[in-house]
Amino acid sequence: MVGYLDMGGYGPFIWPAYLVVGVLLLAFALHAWRALRRAQAELAALEARGLGQRRRHDARGRDVGGDSGSGRA
Repeated sequence: MVGYLDMGGYGPFIWPAYLVVGVLLLAFALHAWRALRRAQAELAALEARGLGQRRRHDARGRDVGGDSGSGRA
């Protein structure tokens, strides 16, 4: 077991590298999870205000759906 942990004399360099990579992966995962939660909360707030619906446009860019407020389709 000691021979495995020593890794041919390179253990003092390899194990800290694994530790750094593990910490970075955990930090990236935590950051992504928090960004997802923040985006979900923002989407819920927009939907609660009625702003979560997209407007549809035809090829010329005219509004053909959603709440345009003009009364025209």
